[in-house]
Amino acid sequence: MRHRPVSILTRLALPAALLTLAACAPAPIYKGGSTAASATPAQVAQTPERFSGNEVIWGGRIVKVDVFSDHSEIELLAYPLDSSQRPKANDSGNGRFIAVVHGYIEPLSYPPGDLMTIDGKLDGSRAGKVGEADYVFPLVEVSQSHVWTPEEMTKGRSNIRFGLGLGIGIH
Repeated sequence: MRHRPVSILTRLALPAALLTLAACAPAPIYKGGSTAASATPAQVAQTPERFSGNEVIWGGRIVKVDVFSDHSEIELLAYPLDSSQRPKANDSGNGRFIAVVHGYIEPLSYPPGDLMTIDGKLDGSRAGKVGEADYVFPLVEVSQSHVWTPEEMTKGRSNIRFGLGLGIGIH
């Protein structure tokens, strides 16, 4: 049996197709600076003074929004971020934190359950509660934030699934 030689066009088309697919993923939106902390909110909550002033890029699921006269606070359940800085909500949480935004934000623009990524500086902590349990929340002074749409969360991810078995779908 003779093998057909692979044409140069075929050799170039496959890498180009892979690059095109990779380009569909959203690019990271924030760049960490020299003072960026790689600690999780749970780790910062244990020794907040050690991390004060450090920059963080954290993300998670919005728990609630509180609006005050001069600032707003968004409580988030933290998740690790993927390479595009999207929260990996299927992972276990990494603690909670409060994103502090100067001025007023519209709570309807930050609905509970939505996923968000923030960039900012650690500015101490505050004792509070999660349910009836005592909790220490790291505070982050937000410089930039992004609430992810469902479309952005799936962009750049393959819709191809592999598996064995029989599936029946009713639409």
